[in-house]
Amino acid sequence: MASFGHVDDVARNIQLAVAPVFLLSGIGAILNVLTARLGRVVDRARRLEAEIGGYDAAARERALDLLVVLDRRMVAVQYAVGLCTTAALFVCLVVAILFVGDYLPFNWGPLVATLFVAAMVLLSAGLVLFLIEVQIATKSVRVQGDLLVGRRRR
Repeated sequence: MASFGHVDDVARNIQLAVAPVFLLSGIGAILNVLTARLGRVVDRARRLEAEIGGYDAAARERALDLLVVLDRRMVAVQYAVGLCTTAALFVCLVVAILFVGDYLPFNWGPLVATLFVAAMVLLSAGLVLFLIEVQIATKSVRVQGDLLVGRRRR
């Protein structure tokens, strides 16, 4: 049976785990933003799909084009959520290994480093997809040029 260390050892493990836990909190905030955006896009797509039957031909074409854009946004956010969630899982594993590592005879250092780097890569990829989704959204809602004739942008 493994012998659990002194209170000092546990306190040291808690200190080591604080930074990854803050990272986990940040990833949670990012996931909150991503899922809120996904929910808004899904709601908008559902509303548009429900209303499209009553549109004239020109409005229907514009609506179908918008549905394509909304679909692209949903895919980007969906992948971003998956990448960030996997990053959070890897950070959780890092924290768990930091606690268990002292009590099981194994060199955990390379695994902890690999999981942490993988979490950072996944988080970075998720943030890039978030940036792509924001770019898609911004391009899709540009104000029509003919509406701005005679007006100044501020």
